[in-house]
Amino acid sequence: MKYTGKKTSLILCAAGISLLISGCGAGSAVTSFEKENYNKSIYEAELFAEDLCVTDSDVSISGFEGDSSLHAEGLFDLTDHTVEYGYNLFERLYPASTTKILTALVAIKNSDMDDVVTVSRNAAASSFGWEDQVCGLQEGDQLTMRDLLYGLLLWSGNDNAVAIAEHVGGDVNTFMEMVNDQAAELMATGTHFVTPNGLHDPDHYTTAYDLYLIFNECIKHEEFMDIISASSYTANVTGADGTARQLTWEPTNYYARGAAALPEGATVIGGKTGYTGDAGDCLVLLCENGSGDQYISIVMGAADKPTLYEDMTALIDQIPSLE
Repeated sequence: MKYTGKKTSLILCAAGISLLISGCGAGSAVTSFEKENYNKSIYEAELFAEDLCVTDSDVSISGFEGDSSLHAEGLFDLTDHTVEYGYNLFERLYPASTTKILTALVAIKNSDMDDVVTVSRNAAASSFGWEDQVCGLQEGDQLTMRDLLYGLLLWSGNDNAVAIAEHVGGDVNTFMEMVNDQAAELMATGTHFVTPNGLHDPDHYTTAYDLYLIFNECIKHEEFMDIISASSYTANVTGADGTARQLTWEPTNYYARGAAALPEGATVIGGKTGYTGDAGDCLVLLCENGSGDQYISIVMGAADKPTLYEDMTALIDQIPSLE
């Protein structure tokens, strides 16, 4: 065995000298070798995690108990890259319409905001139940991807989600493959989505930590930030008969609508709500303190909207620099 090792070393040295003599630079040879042989998955994972809030377990805050009636909650410091608080961070839960942040991310990455989209019968508001949140799209309507994304994230239109999915993926199933591939790329390994809007399906789930990973990626995109921080949006729609009309959408977020008291010392930039009977009330939010430090806060599974915003405010109040 020793002799084989020495022989291999000599062969490698000879090969290296040969490369240099032949005019190939040593740097290019090493680079080529690394590209072919380095453990890419480990290397990329280490780089990917450098700017993330990383934990493998729940995190407590001294003097703060949180609300045990909730399914999960978390507070993430984007400046120091730390998890300030986490409860049931890795429990698989139904996300409801918080799903739509990943739908928006895939659309932003794979389409042009000025793309003109024609609404199919499946995407029309009439295809949904009376209790489902819709933006009022009709079969044959034409509007831009930008319009659809504003309605998706502000008013949480389930119809918009399907129109986006069909345009970007060609069909909903192909789009959902893109969505789940994107989740895997973000290392959101506890996530599997079946629909682009989050309407209930037992095989449609995520975790609070995965929602952080997804939302953290979303806010890197200017288009996404413009949408979630808007107070309202009016879309220009051309109907199948050529008639023009306008649809105006406002945020479902109670902080943005003035229906919930804002946390003291924090500016709420925007976020995404979600609700189904199985998921409860959910909210993922981006806020900023007086020093400009940004935080992502997540509450999943509140019993009702008053509880959701009470618990979200209590969570944001735990930001260390606001004490």
